[in-house]
Amino acid sequence: MPKTKQIGNLALAGYNELFASTVEPAAEPTAVTDIHGELVVEIPLTELYPPEFHPFHVNDDDAMDRLAANIKQYGVREPGLARPREDGGYELIAGNRRKRACERNEMPTMPVIIREMDDDEATIAMVDSNLEQRETLLYSEKAWAYKVKMEALNHSGIKGNKHSFEILVEQTGESKNQIFRLIRLTELVYGLLDMVDTKKIAFNPAVELSYLSQVEQMAVISSLESHGVKPSLSQAARLKKMKQDGELTVDMIDEIISECKKSNEDKEEKEIKRFRHFFPKGYSVQQIEDVIYSLLTDWQAREGASA
Repeated sequence: MPKTKQIGNLALAGYNELFASTVEPAAEPTAVTDIHGELVVEIPLTELYPPEFHPFHVNDDDAMDRLAANIKQYGVREPGLARPREDGGYELIAGNRRKRACERNEMPTMPVIIREMDDDEATIAMVDSNLEQRETLLYSEKAWAYKVKMEALNHSGIKGNKHSFEILVEQTGESKNQIFRLIRLTELVYGLLDMVDTKKIAFNPAVELSYLSQVEQMAVISSLESHGVKPSLSQAARLKKMKQDGELTVDMIDEIISECKKSNEDKEEKEIKRFRHFFPKGYSVQQIEDVIYSLLTDWQAREGASA
């Protein structure tokens, strides 16, 4: 087993310290490069495995297109971080998006720093690297990242004189209250959490809905899809209050959610009422809005051309 060395307070480690190499490579490397004192090993992509739990999404989206193009032109400029697996190969703690970009470019290997880490150290390194490297994060990514890092800090005891949430406050710039509200989102069933990520449910109502049971949350999803609406904060708060009072039923959930549809329809009708006499009787609110938008767009283009 390769020898390791203590690397100080992981909870407060900066990026350079986190990724400083501390062990000899555990496998026969295809290439080794000494970069600023760090031992970087070229590992075949087939030997790199994602962590068992990875809250950060790896999607083939526009951001991945840009990353793949950048790596194709310049190569992988920031090595990943991995630890040996008992079953062989390496668990890629940080660098899973870079690995996917390498796969898209049909590159056989990727530069990686290999380090022996226990589960808590690996979790902290994974979260810290993603929080520092990624410009934008989904609500689900933040929620699970904050949760697992706090659990790792509490379990490992590597906090010094600070509470785990104080470390996250310093690292993220978010308030204690916001951090705990984000962590509440991990109590949502997948369907609701995905709705938060895709902006079908706002953050504040989602926090209130997180206090419902999984069965009740599934009923919420069913009602939202049935009525085609978004829950308001007041409605989500009412559902939470009824849950706490032991009064919430599936029928009550649907009744409250359906109020949102009527409220939205009343609001839309009121806003569009002054224009309705210009349109055929059977036109829906959406049809009227589409025509108005098209006319305004044409008017704006003509005004811009004559300016």
